Amino acid sequence: MTSSTIGLLAGLLLAVAAAAGGFTGFLVALVLGAIGFAVGAYRDGNFDPESLLRGRGRG
Repeated sequence: MTSSTIGLLAGLLLAVAAAAGGFTGFLVALVLGAIGFAVGAYRDGNFDPESLLRGRGRG
């Protein structure tokens, strides 16, 4: 199991603990699951958050 998958599962478990239910709970689960997946992908080396913050450059 890759770090991305473990991060996704950890984020979803945190979301279940934090969710109060309803549509808001669904959105919390979605956001925390995405954050967990991104952290796991970063640990695996598949995601570089600096590339999102860097501009395309000038020329």
